[in-house]
Amino acid sequence: MQAPTGPYRKALSDVIGFLVRRLANYIVLCLVATFLAFALASLTFDPIGILMQRNPPPPDAVIQAKRVDLMLDQPIPQRFLSWLGGVVQGDFGQTVAGHPITDELGRRIGVSLRLFLLGVTIGVICGVVLGVVSAIRQYKLTDHVATLFSFVILSIPVFVLGTLLKQPAQAFNDLIGSNYLQTLGEATPGFQGTWFESLGDRLRYLIVPTLTIALGQIAFYSRYQRSAMLDVLGSDFLRTAQAKGLTRRRALFKHGLRTALIPMATLFAFGFGLLITGGTFTERIFGWYGMGDWLISGVTAQDTNVVATVTLFIAVLVLISGWLSDVLYAALDPRVRV
Repeated sequence: MQAPTGPYRKALSDVIGFLVRRLANYIVLCLVATFLAFALASLTFDPIGILMQRNPPPPDAVIQAKRVDLMLDQPIPQRFLSWLGGVVQGDFGQTVAGHPITDELGRRIGVSLRLFLLGVTIGVICGVVLGVVSAIRQYKLTDHVATLFSFVILSIPVFVLGTLLKQPAQAFNDLIGSNYLQTLGEATPGFQGTWFESLGDRLRYLIVPTLTIALGQIAFYSRYQRSAMLDVLGSDFLRTAQAKGLTRRRALFKHGLRTALIPMATLFAFGFGLLITGGTFTERIFGWYGMGDWLISGVTAQDTNVVATVTLFIAVLVLISGWLSDVLYAALDPRVRV
């Protein structure tokens, strides 16, 4: 393949330079966010005090050993650098109880990603489509129904929505005479079967919590997409495109939708990272013990390493999704590359 020349080479260079700069910024912000969480947890948590409240209290030798294991006798910056050095080597330290965090981390990440990635993907796609349709059919029946749906879902807290969705799931099970839709846990304990059978078993537990997440995302993104699309519908460039011979439908999808999707890229990037921490209620309602639940458990146990690990995971998610949103920005709007 012939290498790009002239203006194409400059455009490619601009894109790469823009993405590299953004990636460097995100890495710095990721480290800063993790350090601030580590420092705040170190200043406020008192794991030794929690340990001494046990009945009977542990011996002084055990307390001193725990103090050394948690490096509580070191300054906070030094403790953070020691912890970060272990992270680079794949060691996230130990919990207050003495269990390796690395052993639990992979399972927790898998739980959160299985639960949220599918729900967010469905929610974003359906929300964008619903928002575009509502904008095109403004003040029609479709728009009024979509608006009512969005406001109702947004006004219901997620823990209430998850609990409400368990009722139609149980009604569906009663209708078919089988407990197909499961609302507690990730999979059947001790399930034995092929990979395909195991996937089918996990899907039974995934449907209702995924629907809980997807409904909230549809309502959220459809409102923003409707607003962005309405701004585009009255723009001069869209009328110019139609004046040059494009049909309204082609002008909307070739020029209007592309422009309206630009602000949604950033909204999705940072919304996905925050959803993990906000998903604690969803995880606990349906018995999915992922990273959001681990964060609450870490705060309850006053465990600095767990809080720092979850914060780093969320920061990396924001980094990746933010960088991907920059890729979409560069693809949708050449002006951001300058």
